[in-house]
Amino acid sequence: MLNDWALLSLLQLTNSALPVGAYSYSEGLENLIEVGTIKNTQSLKHWLEQELRYGAIRLEASVMVRGYTSVKLGDLDTLSYWNGWASAARETEELREQSWQMGRALVRLLQHLQPQLTSVFTELGETCNYALAFGIAAAHWQICDRASVLGYLHSWATNLVTAGVKLIPLGQTAGQQLLLDLHPTIISATTEILALDDDQLSSCGWGLSLASMAHETQYTRLFRS
Repeated sequence: MLNDWALLSLLQLTNSALPVGAYSYSEGLENLIEVGTIKNTQSLKHWLEQELRYGAIRLEASVMVRGYTSVKLGDLDTLSYWNGWASAARETEELREQSWQMGRALVRLLQHLQPQLTSVFTELGETCNYALAFGIAAAHWQICDRASVLGYLHSWATNLVTAGVKLIPLGQTAGQQLLLDLHPTIISATTEILALDDDQLSSCGWGLSLASMAHETQYTRLFRS
């Protein structure tokens, strides 16, 4: 169970008002909607469920857990290793730049809110991936690992459902129903992520890779990537 402080910290860390720029990314959805692969609530739900079960977000959350654990143990060498690993594992330049940009924004915010974390971020250098910055904050604020993964996945899903509401478009009620319907998948994905060994880290993300690369040259765009 989360204590009051940890719960409030988690809510702040996953709130859509957190100034990290998540709202400006669709992670390929804009292209998938443009070409008709995603065109309604059902197809958006299917895409998000597959990403949670097999895709890059599963890998991101797994790396977040390893960053979280490294901070808990005070092992900055391992933390730095996983930050480099996360950069190398990104499928496209656009997705890597998204992770770095959101990471930089969260690092700047945390250095203002919690100056004692500056030495940790200094160890990582100029490019801190968002997943690692999130894990550092969660560990520092004593949020348990399971709640941290649930929050990370829910925040990701909320951002992409919001993008779908704007792009398809969907109604706000339909978007909230979709988010509620994703809860069982988020819960089961969290359980699987926490049980993964290092040599089990993988994703089946070729669909996301193709959508991300196509989005880079899409004629009209509302989102950055």
